[in-house]
Amino acid sequence: MKTFKFALGSDHAGFSYKEKTKALLLKLGHEVEDFGAFSEESVDYPDFAHPVSYGVESGVFDLGIVLCGSGNGVAIAANKHRGIRAALCWQESLAVLARQHNNANILAIPARFVEWEEVEKMIYAFVSTPYEGGRHDTRVNKIPC
Repeated sequence: MKTFKFALGSDHAGFSYKEKTKALLLKLGHEVEDFGAFSEESVDYPDFAHPVSYGVESGVFDLGIVLCGSGNGVAIAANKHRGIRAALCWQESLAVLARQHNNANILAIPARFVEWEEVEKMIYAFVSTPYEGGRHDTRVNKIPC
């Protein structure tokens, strides 16, 4: 499996899964930079989604994973960045399609709505599924405003 440099971030609601995600990515041989949160104390999700997005947008990191309670907040914040294609996923098949068809570069996870076993499957799918390109290139190239 190809290895990646990952940017990782969450708010308080995603903290527990972020810690598990970091351990899993490291076990798989990926590099990880953790942008926080660093506890379950209440924080604002944009404070963590933006640094992850800047890192991926600039090319310092290959991919990112962001987590919050619903996944919506971090996905919305991440997608404000040009060149970011953050996909809100809650099952493995969505993570596969996000990579294959949308060339997603950030996985957004709704920590309060999925079990860890499903998160693990999504992460495996996200790192192992290549972008298909071809017919999808035209569509992906139309995403930026």
